[in-house]
Amino acid sequence: MKYAYFPGCSLHSTAKEYDQSAQAVCRRLGIELEEIPDWVCCGATPTHVTDHLLSIALPVKTLLQARKMGLGVLTCCAACFSRLKVANKIMREDEWHRERVNEIVEDKYEGEVEVRHILDILVNEYGLDKIKGNVKEGLGGLKIASYYGCLLTRPPEVTKFDDCENPTSMDRLMETLGAQPVSWPYKTECCGAGLSLTRTEIVLKLSYDILRMARDEGAECLTVACPLCQSNLDMRQMQVEKKYEEKFCLPVLYFTQLAGLALGIEPGELGLNKLMVDPMKLLKEKGLV
Repeated sequence: MKYAYFPGCSLHSTAKEYDQSAQAVCRRLGIELEEIPDWVCCGATPTHVTDHLLSIALPVKTLLQARKMGLGVLTCCAACFSRLKVANKIMREDEWHRERVNEIVEDKYEGEVEVRHILDILVNEYGLDKIKGNVKEGLGGLKIASYYGCLLTRPPEVTKFDDCENPTSMDRLMETLGAQPVSWPYKTECCGAGLSLTRTEIVLKLSYDILRMARDEGAECLTVACPLCQSNLDMRQMQVEKKYEEKFCLPVLYFTQLAGLALGIEPGELGLNKLMVDPMKLLKEKGLV
């Protein structure tokens, strides 16, 4: 099983622990990743609200590089996943956009390169039964709120791998790894994402609602699949606590970090020391480190 790996900008900068843990998990499971050469930024949040054609052309440039490799694309960032999938759909279905984007990239592309999120691949391609067979210690009944955010499963006609209102793939993976997923209604609520710097007050309110709901439903930590979600819920958690005068102390881990622990990968290989809300006390209490 081999994929063209698109890390995107975040996983080479602010979310290095996501990149580190995702690659460690794939190595442990025998999934081969080959990073796409000369990939470019997908445009993420800013581009598609400023220049529509550019928002398609940027992902297409990377998809053309993947096509040369003869491989399907695996990506970890939910925003990258969304932009690549949207570009594919437009290039397959919209002749007007296809012609103009192909002029921009000076090549011919028709949306033929498959794009999948690592969560989809682990659950639906590699399979939960095989993952269970690789579990070493398990997650010791850790109570986890699986947070999917906005982009991982929506819009469903683009993402096509889980229910957009009540996704369960991350919950099922966590359960397979020995955790106890909590049932909560905020698993797809928005955290504010790209408004983190421009409208911080909105991000603090949305993040507060998510953290409060996870805590009130008994979660001991959250697990995420998006660098923007992780940044808002983890890095800004102290600001949220200060503004709303409540203490949460809820670690926010990438699902690949928790998967790595369950598979017996050492914490140092998973970037656990890079999180703002230190998870080590909780993990030690659960006997996971």
